[in-house]
Amino acid sequence: MRIHIATDHAGLEFSTHLQHHLAGQGHEIVDHGPLDYDPLDDYPAFCIRAAEAVVRDQNAGVDTLGVVFGGSGNGEQMAANKVRGARAALVWSIATAELAREHNDANVIAIGARQHTFDEAAAFIDRFIATPFSGDERHARRIAQLAAYETDGSLLPDPRAAADQPDVLAADDSSFDPEAG
Repeated sequence: MRIHIATDHAGLEFSTHLQHHLAGQGHEIVDHGPLDYDPLDDYPAFCIRAAEAVVRDQNAGVDTLGVVFGGSGNGEQMAANKVRGARAALVWSIATAELAREHNDANVIAIGARQHTFDEAAAFIDRFIATPFSGDERHARRIAQLAAYETDGSLLPDPRAAADQPDVLAADDSSFDPEAG
């Protein structure tokens, strides 16, 4: 399998170790940067390029996934998710790695390099790679809804829009007080 990797300075050491780990398992590794440690580097371009490559490869029929790292993984996940067709999940446990693939057909995962040991992160990634998408109808349906919104902004109808479903906050007899907290 081809694995696209990107990071920022916080994950550079993880990235280097991970590349050796995954190559040792027979995976083809594509590093999207950075090349050198720079404590002021900006992760978005690295992570977006990795996500773009994953989507491009998958559209071409290449068996591929992506892994992005940062201090927390949050910004890296957000960057990857800006790419149409990327489904990036923040992973912090074996269970979230497995569910990201099994239920969400995630094609990129983000991991906080400052949140986990290398062995933990490698275990998350190994499980992510090994877990197939379940293909269950409910999961496929939800993924299709995400893709539709990403493509043309379409959403399922708002169930509150029905005439018999008043807006609770707008109702005169509502006891909800937003100022009360």
